[in-house]
Amino acid sequence: MNEKIENKIMDKIKNGQIKLKSKYIFCAENLGLGTAFTLSIILSILFFNLILFYLKETDNLKYLSFGKLGVLAFLETFPYILVIFFILLTILSGYLITKSDTSYRKPFGQIIIIMISIIIFFGAILTFTNLPNEIENYSMNMNEKFLLPFDNNRERGVSGIIYDLHDDYLILKTPQGLRTVRFDNNYDLREGQFIISVGETKQFDFFAKDIKIIKKEDVPAIGRAINFRFSPFNDGSIPPELLFFNEKEKECIFKCMETNNKKINCFKECKEF
Repeated sequence: MNEKIENKIMDKIKNGQIKLKSKYIFCAENLGLGTAFTLSIILSILFFNLILFYLKETDNLKYLSFGKLGVLAFLETFPYILVIFFILLTILSGYLITKSDTSYRKPFGQIIIIMISIIIFFGAILTFTNLPNEIENYSMNMNEKFLLPFDNNRERGVSGIIYDLHDDYLILKTPQGLRTVRFDNNYDLREGQFIISVGETKQFDFFAKDIKIIKKEDVPAIGRAINFRFSPFNDGSIPPELLFFNEKEKECIFKCMETNNKKINCFKECKEF
């Protein structure tokens, strides 16, 4: 029986139906597979760490404290790009395992559980290092929004520092620039306070349905983004690209700030109601 099987295999080899590989080619393929798997695991750990960093350092989870009003703001600011990359890399890692010898030694389900546990463990460990902060600095300097996308325009929720305060509206300093936030309720607000708000954007103004005063330490990444955005303009002159107003208001405010040190007068004179 064994001789017949051997003869059949030899005949197929002679006819070219079966091609033999050199052991060196076989080793090279295994090495390439191992390298790809290791790289995908490392990147999975990195993106899982960035997701944890984003949720911990930004305003995303804080919107849920508003209840139903904050759900849309939470969904708007959720780091979808980071999550998608993490899922794709994890799937790739699982696929590469099926192509390795390891998948034949242990049950596939057990291997996947071990792999995910490793990703979660080391991703959590990295939160105690300075790596995510370095990536944040790189993202801001290189304007790579996909790495830490808290710089996107907000329609349902805003957070930042009160730059200028009036009876029924305030000018908020955000990572995107200066924005007008309108409100109806009586809030005990002061310039320089850090606030978070939910509502909706109409044209250029944000109409707040609720406002909460928070500590800057609660959303440190937002504070760092604001400092990064406005630090070159500490003299009080704000460039047009950081003014979230219509073109007429933007031009008026910019010219006023160049000639007038009292910013309150600029917004009063230029804001259209």
